Amino acid sequence: MTLKECKKEEKADREFQKKFKFEGNISVLTQMMVDPAVMEKRGGGKNLPLRRGEILDVIQFTNQEQILCRNSQRRCKSLGAEPLPT
Repeated sequence: MTLKECKKEEKADREFQKKFKFEGNISVLTQMMVDPAVMEKRGGGKNLPLRRGEILDVIQFTNQEQILCRNSQRRCKSLGAEPLPT
């Protein structure tokens, strides 16, 4: 990774921490793939745009219906999810 790319990632991480009031290091809990059969959705507001088969990094499970994710362009937003089994 070049110095320019490294600085760009650091800046994106700082903006993420400020925007989502996230404290501590950003660590990826797991990765998930968007269902290839799902219709592509344009993002907007608080939601992340979805592309078929895209791999997302899960950063935080915010509640039963929302997950904080980051896509390959390092954009971070909430993503609606299926309810977790109890």
